[in-house]
Amino acid sequence: MDARTFARASEEYAARLYTVAYRLLGNRADAEDAVQRALLKAFEARESYTPRWALSTWLYRVLTNVCIDELRRRRRVPPEPLPGGRAATHVERTDLARALGTVPREARVLLALHYVNGLSYRELAAIRGISVNTVKSQLARGKAILKQALEE
Repeated sequence: MDARTFARASEEYAARLYTVAYRLLGNRADAEDAVQRALLKAFEARESYTPRWALSTWLYRVLTNVCIDELRRRRRVPPEPLPGGRAATHVERTDLARALGTVPREARVLLALHYVNGLSYRELAAIRGISVNTVKSQLARGKAILKQALEE
């Protein structure tokens, strides 16, 4: 893939990548940083891209790896908005952040990609390099843990 094609793709996907990064990292500056790092890594590795994956899948994979590295570095849970788009109160945000802290990291990543970006199980499997059945079980496990934590 040449530099011009990559630049067009970066512009096309930047907003969606930012949304995922923001959901995973919880603040604007870190999300912008993660997108820039992911695009730089992807650009540096653009010759290794093969069309067996959709370009979006490849970019999401690079981005989620950057975000997971950042979360490991921080060792803290990012805040998440409530479903349905309504604004959460401070108490609800605190409860949700606490509940998300009980969900394993991989399940949190899958939950964000699936429910925020609407990615299919198959796309999630390709992005994370796991089977569709593993995606399904991780999502189910993550939802169950989240639900239990919120009920407590």
